Amino acid sequence: MSIKKELDELTETLKQQRDEIEVQIHLASMDAKDEWQKGEKKWGEFVDALGVITDDSKEAGAEVVHATKIIGDELKETYTRISERLNK
Repeated sequence: MSIKKELDELTETLKQQRDEIEVQIHLASMDAKDEWQKGEKKWGEFVDALGVITDDSKEAGAEVVHATKIIGDELKETYTRISERLNK
């Protein structure tokens, strides 16, 4: 699987998780709200990093792509933890 396709799929998963959590967050505990705020910061970093990586960009170095994927994976874990707390 190409890194672009992998990042596209990760982005769609993150968007879906983010939307679902945002709907539930107003009922969440303070702990989940704190985690949400940290996640929102990571989301901003992820979106900014994606802006550097475009379909036509051969110039985006492997380091940038790798770092973006790491941010996305961390964000996915954050959203999973928040979702688990909300579903208790």
